[in-house]
Amino acid sequence: MEKNSQVLKGILEGCILKIISEQETYGYELLIKLKSSGFENIVEGTLYPLLLRLEKNKFIIAEKRKSPIGMTRKYYHLSEDGKSELNGFISYWNKLYIDVNNILGGEKSEEKFK
Repeated sequence: MEKNSQVLKGILEGCILKIISEQETYGYELLIKLKSSGFENIVEGTLYPLLLRLEKNKFIIAEKRKSPIGMTRKYYHLSEDGKSELNGFISYWNKLYIDVNNILGGEKSEEKFK
């Protein structure tokens, strides 16, 4: 199971970058978006360490500011390095999807990603 956990963290990082690329967001909002996209089992204890790692690697930039309801929140947006990392993740994911489907007997066409 530990291997699955590591694979999931890598996939989650790419998904987090994608969500942040579409709209500046804060942690709890990001958690809700991940859950509504099918990652129902994601918890704050998984998300926040990933956000810290992405910030440490300079893929995202965090800015503390007051929310409309008055609380201070950390809002995240993508850095230029984050945009490059996201593009690399998307390319890697598309190739991996095709390769795994070829082995598992699913759709063999690469047309889906062209």
